[in-house]
Amino acid sequence: MKTSNRPRLALVTDAWSPQVNGVVTTLSNLVRLVRASGIDVTVVEPSMFRSIRLPGYAEVRVAAAPVAVYKTIGALRPDYVHIATEGPLGAIARFWCRRRSFPFTTSYHTQFDQYAKRVYGIPPAPVTAYMRWFHGTAEKTLVPTPSVARELESTGFQNLVVWSRGVDSALYHPSARDADWYDTGNPDARVLLYVGRVSKEKSVEDFCRLAQSPGYSCWVVGDGPHRRELAERYGDRVRFVGYKYGEELARFYASADVMVFPSRTDTFGNVMTESMATGTPIAAYPVTGPIDVVADGYSGALEENLAAAVERALACDRDQVREYATRFSWESCAQTFIESLARPDTDKA
Repeated sequence: MKTSNRPRLALVTDAWSPQVNGVVTTLSNLVRLVRASGIDVTVVEPSMFRSIRLPGYAEVRVAAAPVAVYKTIGALRPDYVHIATEGPLGAIARFWCRRRSFPFTTSYHTQFDQYAKRVYGIPPAPVTAYMRWFHGTAEKTLVPTPSVARELESTGFQNLVVWSRGVDSALYHPSARDADWYDTGNPDARVLLYVGRVSKEKSVEDFCRLAQSPGYSCWVVGDGPHRRELAERYGDRVRFVGYKYGEELARFYASADVMVFPSRTDTFGNVMTESMATGTPIAAYPVTGPIDVVADGYSGALEENLAAAVERALACDRDQVREYATRFSWESCAQTFIESLARPDTDKA
């Protein structure tokens, strides 16, 4: 029997703290606002179970206790189930729902077909087929941008809802800018920043190559399996400073001249909205993610030639960049999520 009249949501995710990525940022903000709306949220995540490390990604753990996961979801007796990721936890939650004819929603955060190809050399077709199967029986699948929706629909995905992201515009603010923050050794150098995981699928080396220009001072905020190799190759020209958080991260964003986003595989890229909120424009490729997040020529520049994108981004008005970023709202993100939840027709005792 229920002990509360508040509806209960089981949010199942293979990505959760201490991982540092856009999925965790999105879900953390979402949980806070969904709870504030009057829904009890339990996050079913890897640290609750026996887990193993994902090869090549020491910070990522995947659950390896299917029976325990299955029983945990059942014990929650949820009114809603949202499956945020397609990993082991997500697959078990999907099985739990399907076995009970329990309606559920899912969200699509990562282009795993491209990720698997670039990192592990796995052909995209079987990964795409798995993803289509995984999301195929969801009542709704939430996707981050219209471009992602169009791409997925072209490969057979259905029942898609565009679910944008937000930004903490109070933390990430132009007031964090510090003209002396970066020790470039050259007062005339323009500071280029990369923020994110340092891994092959992020194309961080494309960013590092920009350091060949003497007019740029390049800084990498983040860590990952590709950091050591890139540091050995570019360490005399690129500064690698590891992960940064909160106000310190905001100062890195705000004090840069351009934030470069070289990934071709991201579906959104929360770091772009964070950077723009501080007034720092974006230089990126014209691909899924940036084409829906960056206003080309207004809050940044999109070019197949990253160096050309940087030069155009430098001309952006920082006040306009900030204004554009404030259009992204975590409150709107949470509202779309809540409105998309699927509830069984019959109440549980």
